[in-house]
Amino acid sequence: MSPNRDGLSLRKFSSLSEFLLRTYLENAPHLIEMERALAHPNSPGGSIKKTLAGWEGSVGALVLGQLFHKKNRPILWVLRDQESAAYAYNDLQLCLGTDQVLYYPGSYRKPYQIEDTANANVLLRTEVLKKLKTSKNPIVVTYTAALLEQVVGEKSMTEQTLKLSVGDKVSLDFINETLFEYHFQRVDFVAEPGTFSVRGGIIDVFSYAHDDPYRIEFFGDEVESIRTFDLQTQWSKDQVNSMEIMGDIDDKSLDIPRVSFLQHWPTHTLLITENQDLIARDLSDLYRQADQVYTSHLGRGVAQLPPHTLLISGEELIKEWASLDQIDVVGQASDKDPDFAWFTKPQPAFHKKFDLLVADLHQKQEDGLHTVIACATEQQAHRMRDIWAQIDPEATFTAEVMTLSQGFISPELNLVLYTDHQIFERYHKFKLKSHNTKKAAEALNALNKWEIGDYVTHMDHGIGKYAGLQRIEVEGRMQEAIKLIYGDRDILYVSIHALHKISKYNGKEGAEPKLYKLGSPAWKAVKEKTKARVKKIAFDLIQTYAKRKLKKGFQYGPDSYLQYELEASFLYEDTPDQGKATADVKQDMESERPMDRLICGDVGFGKTEVAIRAAFKAADNGKQVAVLVPTTILAYQHYKSFSQRMADLPIEIEYLNRFRSAKEKKDILERLERGQIDVLIGTHLIVGPQIKYKDLGLLIVDEEQKFGVSVKDKLKSLKENIDVLTLTATPIPRTLQFSLMAARDLSVIQTPPPNRYPIESELIRFDEGKIRDAVAYEISRGGQVFFIHNRIENIKEVAGMIQRLVPDARITIAHGQMEGHQLEEQMIAFMQGDYDVLVSTSIIESGLDVSNANTMLINNAQNFGLSDLHQMRGRVGRSNKKAFCYFITPPEIAMTEVARKRLEALTQFTALGSGFHIAMKDLEIRGAGDLLGGEQSGFINDIGFDTYQKIMQEAIEELKENSFAELFKDEPKTKKNWGISEIQIDSDLELRFTEDYINSTTERLAMYAELAAIENLADLNTFENQLIDRFGAMPGVAKSLLQSVALKIRVMPLGIEKIVLKQGKMWCYFVGDPQSPFYQSDQFHSLLNLVAARPGLCLFKEKDTRNGKRLMIIFDSIKSAAKAYQAIDQLLATAP
Repeated sequence: MSPNRDGLSLRKFSSLSEFLLRTYLENAPHLIEMERALAHPNSPGGSIKKTLAGWEGSVGALVLGQLFHKKNRPILWVLRDQESAAYAYNDLQLCLGTDQVLYYPGSYRKPYQIEDTANANVLLRTEVLKKLKTSKNPIVVTYTAALLEQVVGEKSMTEQTLKLSVGDKVSLDFINETLFEYHFQRVDFVAEPGTFSVRGGIIDVFSYAHDDPYRIEFFGDEVESIRTFDLQTQWSKDQVNSMEIMGDIDDKSLDIPRVSFLQHWPTHTLLITENQDLIARDLSDLYRQADQVYTSHLGRGVAQLPPHTLLISGEELIKEWASLDQIDVVGQASDKDPDFAWFTKPQPAFHKKFDLLVADLHQKQEDGLHTVIACATEQQAHRMRDIWAQIDPEATFTAEVMTLSQGFISPELNLVLYTDHQIFERYHKFKLKSHNTKKAAEALNALNKWEIGDYVTHMDHGIGKYAGLQRIEVEGRMQEAIKLIYGDRDILYVSIHALHKISKYNGKEGAEPKLYKLGSPAWKAVKEKTKARVKKIAFDLIQTYAKRKLKKGFQYGPDSYLQYELEASFLYEDTPDQGKATADVKQDMESERPMDRLICGDVGFGKTEVAIRAAFKAADNGKQVAVLVPTTILAYQHYKSFSQRMADLPIEIEYLNRFRSAKEKKDILERLERGQIDVLIGTHLIVGPQIKYKDLGLLIVDEEQKFGVSVKDKLKSLKENIDVLTLTATPIPRTLQFSLMAARDLSVIQTPPPNRYPIESELIRFDEGKIRDAVAYEISRGGQVFFIHNRIENIKEVAGMIQRLVPDARITIAHGQMEGHQLEEQMIAFMQGDYDVLVSTSIIESGLDVSNANTMLINNAQNFGLSDLHQMRGRVGRSNKKAFCYFITPPEIAMTEVARKRLEALTQFTALGSGFHIAMKDLEIRGAGDLLGGEQSGFINDIGFDTYQKIMQEAIEELKENSFAELFKDEPKTKKNWGISEIQIDSDLELRFTEDYINSTTERLAMYAELAAIENLADLNTFENQLIDRFGAMPGVAKSLLQSVALKIRVMPLGIEKIVLKQGKMWCYFVGDPQSPFYQSDQFHSLLNLVAARPGLCLFKEKDTRNGKRLMIIFDSIKSAAKAYQAIDQLLATAP
């Protein structure tokens, strides 16, 4: 029998709700009993009060979903803590659909700490209050702490709400005043709730009553249109007819009447609680804590409202819900017999042992129960079916794609529902609505935008200083240009059409670049020297790659069921990048050619997992695997990782490093030669001459750039015909990835794992109280702490201070001046959990992976570079526990502007990988240097990183077309532009964005840069629509600017490299090189015929210039960019 019983499948139904209802719940006696009981009050007051026991796993959400589906009445489900509520909310969404269920969080403020507001939660709370006013039968999930906070009454809500509809007559000034009354803040660009911006006749506003901000466009004093827009792109999404602007009704500083959240609910609401007595007790404890904080704040000069006006106690809450129908879900150990006794059991733990699961499924089948396995993704469901098809084709179950939080066994429903993440012991994270906040967006912009005085690199003139956008007069017309200052105070004005030639200088952090003099040959010499060196490196790389392409290696077989089992048991969900990297590696291994693949990705992005899968595939095919790492600590770490992941599989893993005794080493070497060890992990020892493998098939190299020359030479000889997989954490810049594809098989993992907690990052002053609390909290939850202090001379005093603050903590010290073996011993002892706190210098920045360490404090964080901070922070948050990182800094006034911005950006980008692109630049410079040889760092500092990338791309393209043309002959050719890298426009027309159209200089520059990067008419059309959407109708000069870009795009394939639009004429200059293949092409001859066919439209002319004769086409009567575009169109439309 196949693993899909009776053809029953979720695919036949419109939702999980319908599937369960029609299949299992329709006639469930317990559900029918509950429905009947809820129809008849059992108390004099008319409300129903029942108790229930025996709900395990996600059964409560499924039953409530059906109850709501059939009874259709308002339901409020109160759980004890935020995590349980979030999982229940997700389970209910699966049953009823995402739009039906609402989640009501606390606003996450610690009492009386206004700055701790979480705007995303304020939005969710406001959304629920709004729905309670407008929706007939809502279903809401919440938890104790959320009920603690009182909310405004309906009258105050109405007073804080402004309704607008299309066609309303209302002045801009009135809306402006109203928004200020609601405490909204006026900004340049809206990025978080409670902000608005005005641009001409357009108002952008982010109300607390809606997930997306609104864009209101006026025609005079009439609302012409209302649209929602996207925060990241600032582009409109949907047209709406009406909207509500609502202020922050959760603002605790407002002295307005407040009521309990329950007072917003109708009287026929059904209240479901998770043990009312405990909820009331928890609430009273929270109220007491708030009262203590309030009392301690009295007399500090800050006026605060007393707790009874903001919060509700447990006793008051019990009175509030007395009038509602209630079902209290009590534990199995309750004193009284429950009114409804379910006999659900939780999903048993199988510890990833399939024989236990097989036996369990057969037992359930004999008991007449139907088994459904809920899988997170279609890929997991497919894996599950494949595993069973191989190990037990008789197993009976349905594998369905649905994400439930917990499995259960329910004899009442005749149903066994298991979740794949529990079977494989993977962490499952709840998903709540997230909102991009202003701070994150602003922090990124602050780092990326050009400030006056920043160093920039011009491709033709070298490094100068940016001095702002400037309006200049060109032949009687106003133009906008970028002003650059060079050595000896030379000034260069760069046309906005040549913006692509300028990039922000990125070199080694803290290194001042050299300013070039305009017209000096120095810049040209540096560029040529760099290009020659880059070309040599690229040539060697491509040649090595070409040689390996011709060799034959071992061809591995397809995946076995054990491979499926290993991959399905991965603790986290695969990211798309990780899935692709795994598939690429397997494809390489299954082909005849020896693999030589480089996998690059940030710390914690899952590179090791890809290596583990490759290692298992090799071992499963009877081959041995060598894992080469740069340090003893990493060897031990990888040994632990590999052993844990392959614990239940028939694989023998060993590691070699200098901690192993001579006897142990001898034993390992003998077993290795006999083929009794499948995977050997170690430092350079494992590629030494005394090591003999029985049948080595795969070499995995971690951080190859950290090895010395001698080890690299050994690797070259070892690599001849075995498969090689290299891992690196220094990222390769995206722009170089495609170029490097010619020299390496490359897999890049750029997406962070989804099921990990973000790292909560905070800037703090050096405060012993805060340090004590952070360390003590981490130790109290069984975790470990990193304390980074980068001065060796007083590191012992810092460790002594922590010992004084937390006397029970076991503390050790690590720094670079310790003896190598002593340092390693301390690190490994910390990894094994012998110590609670590691006080160290930044040597932990790379490589140390302690999943139990989830708090980090970095002293004098302002002295570290972005990439260092980013990589150090990546050492925590490696498991499914919430992680904390505290940057200890002096007051802002004592820090440099750059350090302040850097830290601000890091604290905003807390999610793993979200700050990836912030730390990118410095890391990419290291990555390029590591990949292409250390001496490249010097060139990068000389010319700036972006310019280096452009030179690198040019060099590789030239090699592909000339030296290695044969090797790349089957590669799809890029569109031929006859060697023209750019088309210059020289014009006396006014082509620009005016200040009254785009007021902000930064934004104008950003728009110019975006426009300069556009390469086709479809993208230009999109850009135009977005401009009109954000800034309104375009003035004539802005239209002309866009038409000039359209003109460049139109002539791109025609061999034209310069256009001059002056004095009512247009000159189109062809390629300057008379030897260019363009002049022998069909394209050129076709153009000759077209011009000859239209003598009245244009004519060919040859002109003498300093560089020899230049061929051009001349058009008369061209008074605008639009006319110029039409003329080219007319010419190309003519039949030859």
